[in-house]
Amino acid sequence: MTSMDKPWLDKISNSNQLGGIETSILDNGLGKGSRIAWINTGSGLRFKVLIDRAMDISDAFFNENSLAWHSALGAVSPQPFSNKGAEWLRTFGGGLLVTCGLTHVGGPESDDFGDRGLHDQISNTSAQIESIIQPDPVMGKFDMNITGIIQQGHPLGPNLVMRRTISAVLGEAVINIKDEIVNRGNTPTPHMLLYHCNFGWPLVDEGSEIIWSGKWTPRESGSQNQIFKDGNDFHTCLPPIDAHLGGGEEAVFIDVDADSAGMCKSGIRNKKLGLDLTLEFRKDQLPWLTNWQHWGKGEYVMGLEPGTNPPIGQKKARETGTLIFINPGEKKEYDLTIRVLNTKETTNSSN
Repeated sequence: MTSMDKPWLDKISNSNQLGGIETSILDNGLGKGSRIAWINTGSGLRFKVLIDRAMDISDAFFNENSLAWHSALGAVSPQPFSNKGAEWLRTFGGGLLVTCGLTHVGGPESDDFGDRGLHDQISNTSAQIESIIQPDPVMGKFDMNITGIIQQGHPLGPNLVMRRTISAVLGEAVINIKDEIVNRGNTPTPHMLLYHCNFGWPLVDEGSEIIWSGKWTPRESGSQNQIFKDGNDFHTCLPPIDAHLGGGEEAVFIDVDADSAGMCKSGIRNKKLGLDLTLEFRKDQLPWLTNWQHWGKGEYVMGLEPGTNPPIGQKKARETGTLIFINPGEKKEYDLTIRVLNTKETTNSSN
């Protein structure tokens, strides 16, 4: 291939000029001392991986627009023992992706099988980095990825190991997440997993469209259910509302529809910005979707959360016969794709 096939070939000295993966350590604030990796796809999409928070994704931008919601805390160093009651919220910085599980997703609960805190422990667990692969466009290699190992469990009890790979392609506004979860213990272990994706302004704004389809059930009931009612337009983002000050929020559990290939899609469309974001996942891996809406003033967020179960907790899943178990040596695989499309640019180019 000649330089005429790659007009940029003779114009760069370092592939970082186009994109790549850069690791560093936060040196200030609540996340001080935490390892991170900035991934620049060279397409306008760039995002920050929190290596010490199960390789979750915090900041995410497409060109000048932020995609993710951040709580007032922002990035917080991992606190592995924040697993009682609602202590999980003390380290909840928001961000594009927060992983919940691996044995419980839902509120605090107790039963004959133990005590479980909100959304379990995995997001407060550091990763051991296995590899970082940089793109090398001069040699025709446009793929990049980072892989890490995250362990959850204890001796004489559950021992789950998650191998997470986050990959991207230079020039494409796409994030691919692949998780492989193996039971390294010697007894069957309960398993629940939820990808808590949190979207904020300006992507989420009054009038932005929330996209999903499927049979739905409100989490709240009676007078507490004000949004997810037949006849309401709960697919359009609301302005900030007084009802969501403090702990006000609502959610709906969706038995999400799949296409003929077994793929599910959900997302958000901001026509004013000309910006679409979609989540793509497999029905046989993640059959449920939760839509969380929290339109608080100064705390304005909409969540789309693919999961093995809705966040009903291990206790209820066990009672309803929907609790998954992973046998010793068994592996579960999960794939999630986050895709960003500049529809304004597409529209303009077609004129």
